[in-house]
Amino acid sequence: MTFRENYRNELRAAIRQLSDRCLYSAAKWTAELLVGIDPDAPPSSSSGASASRATPYSSSSGTGGGRTLHLHRHREGSTSRRRIRSGAVDVISTPLAGVSYVSTPIPDDGDGFDGSGDAYLLAKSYFDCREYRRAAHVLRGQAGRKAVFLRCYALYMAGEKRKEEEMIELEGPLGKCNAMNSELASLERELSTFRRTGAIDSFGLYLYGIILRDKGCESLATSILVESVNSYPWNWSAWSELLSLCTTSDILNNLNIKNHWMKDFFLANAYQELKMHEEALRRYECLMGVFRFSDYIQAQIATVQYSMRELDDAEVIFEELLRTDPYRVDSMDIYSNLLYAKESLSSLSFLAHRVFLTDKYRPESCCIIANYYSLKGQHEKSVLYFRRALKLNRKYLSAWTLMGHEYVEMKNTPAAIDAYRRAVDINPRDYRAWYGLGQTYEMMGMPFYALHYFKRSSYLQPSDARLWIAMAQCYESAPLQMLEEAIKCYTRAANCNDMEGIALHQLAKLHSILGHSEQAAFYYKKDLERMEAEERQGSNMIEALLFLAKHCKAMERFDEAEVYCTRLLDYTGPEKETAKTILRGLKIAQSGYPLMDVDHFAP
Repeated sequence: MTFRENYRNELRAAIRQLSDRCLYSAAKWTAELLVGIDPDAPPSSSSGASASRATPYSSSSGTGGGRTLHLHRHREGSTSRRRIRSGAVDVISTPLAGVSYVSTPIPDDGDGFDGSGDAYLLAKSYFDCREYRRAAHVLRGQAGRKAVFLRCYALYMAGEKRKEEEMIELEGPLGKCNAMNSELASLERELSTFRRTGAIDSFGLYLYGIILRDKGCESLATSILVESVNSYPWNWSAWSELLSLCTTSDILNNLNIKNHWMKDFFLANAYQELKMHEEALRRYECLMGVFRFSDYIQAQIATVQYSMRELDDAEVIFEELLRTDPYRVDSMDIYSNLLYAKESLSSLSFLAHRVFLTDKYRPESCCIIANYYSLKGQHEKSVLYFRRALKLNRKYLSAWTLMGHEYVEMKNTPAAIDAYRRAVDINPRDYRAWYGLGQTYEMMGMPFYALHYFKRSSYLQPSDARLWIAMAQCYESAPLQMLEEAIKCYTRAANCNDMEGIALHQLAKLHSILGHSEQAAFYYKKDLERMEAEERQGSNMIEALLFLAKHCKAMERFDEAEVYCTRLLDYTGPEKETAKTILRGLKIAQSGYPLMDVDHFAP
């Protein structure tokens, strides 16, 4: 039996097991992987073959418009199918060749034939109908592991359902409420007892980890979830909960996870969350060596490329995903952010119409429609749909952050701050929300608060030039006037591939203000070269030419000064007369007469 057949058999068994435990999201994810395996590709003859960079397309940076970062959503060609089908080396027994993987454990339910089968089926039917307390009541007194898990899971869901109802009944501004799941304490006591006695399986450990996380015991929750995925690695829901606790690379590196190849999916996702985009892309492309037709992996690759601002490449993948799966809603909110950044109103309108007809009560659908209204400038309607998305999912991070952006557009700073704070409460790694807080406090004239949040944002995303520019402008503002600190930030921005060229121009201006003429000339020259390469014109070019002409004249580099002055003669404003005056001074200096301060007579 080939390794692909082994994978198929394991996936089919996992789907049945997860569905039987009512873990439908994990079962859906696993089913998508099952369909993603290429059934026709024969295994390679060499078991040590390594997976090549399995993508036929370039990762060159795409271009995208959209609003600048201070109001940008940051939401980070051909329509041929960009799937990795040809040109890739087959991977033999694992997605990452050369790694020794453990076999997939088969869970022992421990139920035997204890007569609980009919009660379990009834309880599962109640659970499917969201009658959680009835499901738990049916299973009272049952000792089998499946029955214990479903009973505890039903109680947990009943507590979550009641918590959501209290949030609606008692909500404050923007839905703030301190409601708690009342079942957590009793469930923690019961599950901890089961764990001490060894009467708990991997699914019980998964639920125990969730309960500990909700109670704030994050360290213990991490170790319990690691124990769960090591015991049964097919439960993607457990991996997702573990991912939410990996807030730093140190936590991720210290996890003692067995080398099952599901770990590679987890690591790719974790790298993506931690903004380690190159590493995430390499992992996903290696996994494509086995799951060649996986829509999930393709969507993740497109999301990583969007985060890397390779907008054109990501757009092609999203278009192809929609062509092959026209009723897809998963990840389409990321696609709508991309279309927003590129200001593709017609494409965004088509996408919003499609998801509205598919499932208008999905949080992702509401977010897509909100993006559409925002791009049209109808910010009140946009906020309405973001709030609707949050009614459906209180922990929908993008909705909180993007709604904060909308409130900034509407100049409603208290509401914007509240929305951004809710976002960072959900995910402290969301640099967009930290940046939004900085932007809002800057608008309120509180630069020290703004600097604090800008620093948090740039710490989380140090490679984004726009964040450093925002911090530099804050240092440069009238209340602070900390020009040396601003220069340091602009320098970081210039080293981070500032695509708009703001950093170079500001570095030149600040050095000129501080009297650092050589440094100012250096940056003006670099800025001039950039504008020439991009064929740009405008006031920045005139300013650079004027400064360089005067600087070269002062340094007695008359030939170079004459070149800059000659270029200024092509303009029609006052700079033309200034250039003529400087040229006259240059001729006098070159003729051997004493050089007068001709700049004194310049208009």
